[in-house]
Amino acid sequence: MSIEWVNRAVDDLRAWGRAHGLDVDVDEVRLLCDYASDYLDVNELGDFTPVAFEELLLNIYPRKVIAPPESAPETVAAARTLVDFLLATEEIGGKMAVRMRSVLDRIEPEMPIALADTSRFGMAKSLFSAMGADSLEQDAGSAILSVSAVQEEPAVEHCDCPGCSPLPAVRLAPREALTRSALQVPLLTDARRLVQWMLAGGRTPTVKGRLRVRDAAEATAQLSVTDPGLLWELAVHTGLVTVEGTAIFDGEDFDPLDIWAATVEFVVEKETGGAVTGDVSLDEELYGLCDMLYRLQAPVPIPLVREYLEEIGLVEEGEIDIPEAVRRLAYCGMAEPGDELLELTPLALWGLRELYTGLGMEAPEAPDLTTADAPELIEGLLSGMPAEMAEADIGGWLQNRTPAQAVTELLGSVSGAPSVARGVAVTIVDRLGPDAEEAVRAFLEEPELRPHAIHWLSTRGLAAPALTQEEVLWMSVDMLALAMPAAEEDPETFAENMSASGPPSHVIEEMWRVDHPEVVDVLELLGRSLRDHGAAKAARKAAFKARSRAIG
Repeated sequence: MSIEWVNRAVDDLRAWGRAHGLDVDVDEVRLLCDYASDYLDVNELGDFTPVAFEELLLNIYPRKVIAPPESAPETVAAARTLVDFLLATEEIGGKMAVRMRSVLDRIEPEMPIALADTSRFGMAKSLFSAMGADSLEQDAGSAILSVSAVQEEPAVEHCDCPGCSPLPAVRLAPREALTRSALQVPLLTDARRLVQWMLAGGRTPTVKGRLRVRDAAEATAQLSVTDPGLLWELAVHTGLVTVEGTAIFDGEDFDPLDIWAATVEFVVEKETGGAVTGDVSLDEELYGLCDMLYRLQAPVPIPLVREYLEEIGLVEEGEIDIPEAVRRLAYCGMAEPGDELLELTPLALWGLRELYTGLGMEAPEAPDLTTADAPELIEGLLSGMPAEMAEADIGGWLQNRTPAQAVTELLGSVSGAPSVARGVAVTIVDRLGPDAEEAVRAFLEEPELRPHAIHWLSTRGLAAPALTQEEVLWMSVDMLALAMPAAEEDPETFAENMSASGPPSHVIEEMWRVDHPEVVDVLELLGRSLRDHGAAKAARKAAFKARSRAIG
């Protein structure tokens, strides 16, 4: 993108708006210019056309921009302002302005539909939309996972390169299982066969340590391997054979995982000229692709993989045979076999972590929480981990205890704890059935847990005390405090959730009375986030009262 022309255009637009007394949505216009520059080869204001607006608002925005459908009128209004500016500055003529406005009139009812159509989402938008912090409407498990995904970041500026972006904690397979898997990787099996064949026949490499052309042809015919040159280069790199081709390391000196770690480095970092995936450009981008999969720790649909490669400018549509690339990566031990998804193998996950560690990066390993005590479980879930891993840990932890034991340990560990920890404990307990009744009842005497215990009992049709108005307010503040980290991370999604299911104004007005340590923070968050102006104003007033009471 040419940042200079966009900055200059935005400055001129801001000045034009001030001169004419117009309230110009400069940020939205900048976004229009940025995306036009990035994806439509618009290099100056005069390059805008009616087709450019149609492509921007009905194709690029739905693919790239995480925005709710109801935001479409604001974007179209900004586009109309841009047309007015283009006409006023004589970047376009009157006839062109008429055509642009006509296109925008047609786009306006279509754009909300396009923004809501998930089939149009690009890869990045699909992934981040799936990570929405839906804390107030989700079930117990997903509430925990949205909290666990939020980690406190130091207040310093980060760059976006992989070396500076923190790596997530990963759960590794047992070393014995990894060793067995390493011995069965087809790529390594074929490399060892080739080395043994070379040594058995008294064959030697070239003076540069490469496979001779004649030997490569014979190996292809006799061993049924497709790329003996790659196999020999891999064998040398991993230490299966010396450069001279005179010895093979085996027996006590042969550690399959050491060989595998060197294999991962070879596959993702060496210039393999397309021999790994079948495409030169994809081989060159393999580190980035594997890094993305490592960070997601989830399988990615093949169509989204293709879109990812297109979005980063690696290929034009249709150039790479992705299923064939996945098959080749499965042969290399890096990907699970399959035609619909791309997913790292446990062996690849281990090998990439070894690679990161060797590069001096912090690559944390997630502990097994199924045998932890309750405080360790809660702390582990709050440290941030993928949803599937957290679900498995919670399920395993509960299986190791009776419902009564689980309640006693979880709720007993969070008395007096911060609301986030208490929220995690409560949402895990919410998974349990009526056989945990007596253990839950024991916490009716705990002021901070009593409202949650009453709610747990009443939702299961069990006898329970009525919640007082003060307890209803306290629990509302407590659950909103639980959602605060996710709300700060994704304020737009939080605002959407609050619009759908947030407390009404008359409840917010009374929240200042709640004796909760985070009531001021909660009310200030509501004051910033609520889209209903009346409710937001009530929250700001209540926050002022809560601060005043604390001072007094």
